[in-house]
Amino acid sequence: MTDIAIKVENISKKYQIGENKTYPTLRDKLMELPNRLFKGPKKTKEFWALKDVSFEVKKGEVVGIIGRNGAGKSTMLKILARITEPTSGKVTMYGRVASMLEVGTGFNPELTGRENIYLNGAIIGMTKREITQKFDEIVAFSGVEKFLDTPVKHYSSGMYVRLAFAVAAHLDADILLVDEVLAVGDAEFQKKCLGKMDDLAKSGRTVILVSHNIGSLKKICTKGIIFDQGVNISDLLEIKQAIQKYIKNGENIDGKLPKNITYNDEIIFDNFQLQGQNLIYRPSFTDLEKFEFSIRCRCLDETQNQDLVLSISIVNNVTGETVIYGHNHLYGVIMQTNKVGKISILFEGFQLQPGEYSVYLESWLDGQYVIQQTLFGIFLIKSSTIGSKSEVFNSFPSQLLMPMKWSYSK
Repeated sequence: MTDIAIKVENISKKYQIGENKTYPTLRDKLMELPNRLFKGPKKTKEFWALKDVSFEVKKGEVVGIIGRNGAGKSTMLKILARITEPTSGKVTMYGRVASMLEVGTGFNPELTGRENIYLNGAIIGMTKREITQKFDEIVAFSGVEKFLDTPVKHYSSGMYVRLAFAVAAHLDADILLVDEVLAVGDAEFQKKCLGKMDDLAKSGRTVILVSHNIGSLKKICTKGIIFDQGVNISDLLEIKQAIQKYIKNGENIDGKLPKNITYNDEIIFDNFQLQGQNLIYRPSFTDLEKFEFSIRCRCLDETQNQDLVLSISIVNNVTGETVIYGHNHLYGVIMQTNKVGKISILFEGFQLQPGEYSVYLESWLDGQYVIQQTLFGIFLIKSSTIGSKSEVFNSFPSQLLMPMKWSYSK
């Protein structure tokens, strides 16, 4: 009996940019005829979302697919879930498959929450008795018991995703596909999701997870694979090794960093600076013991007065470890979207180990996770040529050098 759960062989997926996917009527065809006669057929452009992707996942492995936006991660998951057909190549799945992709996938909006639970179970081959045995557990996890007999088209996005994840995670599937489960929902729900994913990993279930949250991938996954521009640029690696390679080589392949990070064209973060130097140009510093980040925040709709939480993470690009993390609520600072202009974050009282660091931003609005962990800057700390601090870092596995007061007596 094979120990392979998923086998992907030379998968490619092509889209036609500019192609009209609607079904034209006879009238549409007749109206279009003069244009075709005098201007020729409408031009389309090919776009390869995936190109010759191959990998194998063994039973019980928890694999994180890592890559920037547009790398082909979600397209790969849709092909694995049989939502999208590949242009060429072959996928073989061994066992029942459940998926939790973008909000709305897999649910019939006209059916109630209760009916959708049974429908999803039936789709993956479970009997009604098997689903009933899991029903109470699914409802308790989702927290939508009051609305079980309401059509899901009336659910909020948060309710929708809670129920969808609960269904996918609790039904008896051999393989679970999850795409950005933390992209919607409040902090409490995200914590429950991470806990459940951890339980699934320990139970021997095969899981494929797409997320921009490096910390979550490192905690949950055993293996990782890196995608870039539709190609898997690595084989399956140990997750720590995959993250290190992604940070060092993958995420900065084209050498570009975002000039701004936006949410729904409502909030814009830009002008990312460290010590007055723009982080998109990868500034370097020597022996920083006190440094200040500044970020500009613009709210395009000043009538919206929402609670803004902004987190910042600093990751060592050599080790892949998050060495610093914090958000404004942790330090008792309340920010409202209609009052925020320049945000300053001052770090002092310690020194970073010499090396290259990536800086990530996340954001919440009124408790809803709206901006996933996104790279916005890179900087370099150079070691000093004088003193013993560099020697300390070279001799001990220390990420930070903290100020200490030593004394002795006899």
